[in-house]
Amino acid sequence: MESLNFDFSRQTATTIKFIEEIGIIIAAKNLTPTMVSQDFLKFSGIVPQNWELSQEPILNPTYAQLNFQNGINIVAQPRTITINESITGKSINEIQSPLVTRKYVEKLPHAEYQALSFSPKIIVPFPNNGEIAYKYLTKTLLAPGSWHEIGKGLVQAGINLVYQLDRCQLTLSISEARLQQPQQQPVFALLFAGSFNYSITNDNPQQRLERLAQGLNFWQTDLQTFRELVNQKFLAEGNIGQFTQEASIFPVGAM
Repeated sequence: MESLNFDFSRQTATTIKFIEEIGIIIAAKNLTPTMVSQDFLKFSGIVPQNWELSQEPILNPTYAQLNFQNGINIVAQPRTITINESITGKSINEIQSPLVTRKYVEKLPHAEYQALSFSPKIIVPFPNNGEIAYKYLTKTLLAPGSWHEIGKGLVQAGINLVYQLDRCQLTLSISEARLQQPQQQPVFALLFAGSFNYSITNDNPQQRLERLAQGLNFWQTDLQTFRELVNQKFLAEGNIGQFTQEASIFPVGAM
């Protein structure tokens, strides 16, 4: 079971219908953590000058992390950079991480990019019933059987699926999660984690950049696809709406 930190300070646990995050992961031969210092990001125009950090940055040759107050977090390791953003309650026009990623690539066009992943997450909390996520996984998505009865306690289950789309490959994992709250009891939840994987390897550097840009341009389509997959194919067909008391976990006009 994955443990996730989440601050419920802006809304009570009983009012939360879902939590949504996105991550954009870029792999390149020549990316290093020192390329994501706060000074470099601001002076190059990748992030606005008025963005403030929410905690002290980490910056060393093997790892870098910048957490901004607006919910965007940038993590870099050798050959990879990940830009995460909490998008719960945000409109499409308010989401900024794809633009930050695009600007980063524009400023570093010679990094020999190799792959791009757009990774959305939807977390559905069940603050009043910790068994719902378990029952959904083991009795709705998986067929009942004697495999439930091995060992002590409840079996923990997770599901990994792979879809081949026209534009890329989509992987989806579904698992139980536990949301850690400051000075409160954890809340059990379902975690839907997706990854739209774009291969951009090419001998021609310009074509590599073009394929990377094309993949980034699909982020809204990928997000819509992921939301529809989770909401319509899993939550609705799995009859989990009786627990969330919502026909759709996304309000009208969310996209």
